[in-house]
Amino acid sequence: MNIHAKLLVRDIMSRDVVVISEEQSALEAAKLMRDRDVGSVIVVSNGKPVGIITERDLVIRVLAKGMRPESVKARDVMSTPLEFVDPNVEITEAARRMAKRNIRRLAVMEKGELVGIITSKDILVAAPALIEVLIEAARAGIPATTRSGSLAGYCDRCESWSDDLREVNGEFLCEECRMELEAGSE
Repeated sequence: MNIHAKLLVRDIMSRDVVVISEEQSALEAAKLMRDRDVGSVIVVSNGKPVGIITERDLVIRVLAKGMRPESVKARDVMSTPLEFVDPNVEITEAARRMAKRNIRRLAVMEKGELVGIITSKDILVAAPALIEVLIEAARAGIPATTRSGSLAGYCDRCESWSDDLREVNGEFLCEECRMELEAGSE
């Protein structure tokens, strides 16, 4: 018998995502962060997420340059492209993506729609519970397994939606990108 200690992004993500239009000011972004007690806002254009503004973005791209936050547009401050993850991905994979890209937040996208945000802090808070499950499994002599097969989400290479992502060399690739990779290695 195998035990699979898995915790999915959807289990720990924040569903109440704070968004701001790309036309709004950096000052409005900062006020939203203060009022909602969050460290970032997702920037949207025509209702679609296009970037993220973090506290660090405000410090580096506005304050440190002596710019006036009320005169700088969100689109000029945001980090782009927006990094995202599917809600059905395990938190360990989300953590890997954050580490690989040196970021602390991932937008959570499902079928092309923004459904949440997950932060490194969310993962740290959940980690002790996951570790306890693994310890108990080890004590009981039950081997832990890892998830195999395909996932739904955005391809790490072409960034297109796919219901058949598979891990290849640490990247989650759609069928077309996997075929291109195989063709290139021949």
